[in-house]
Amino acid sequence: MSDLQDPAGMAALSICEALLLALQDRNLLPEREIVGILRDAAATHENAQGPESEQKLHSATAKLINAIIVGDNLPRRS
Repeated sequence: MSDLQDPAGMAALSICEALLLALQDRNLLPEREIVGILRDAAATHENAQGPESEQKLHSATAKLINAIIVGDNLPRRS
């Protein structure tokens, strides 16, 4: 992800992360469901159709979401 210069995208990512962590902290969603939400979001982008320029954006978005899932970006609080 070479283009992390999009303020709206970074704001959306930060807000979503905060919401998911708050849901987990309050025991409203277990970690496995949060990971499921992220997997569903990635799959939506992986399966998106459209022109090549849109496909590149969807592919990069799916790659970022998958990196959050497998990386240490999602705090594990069991």
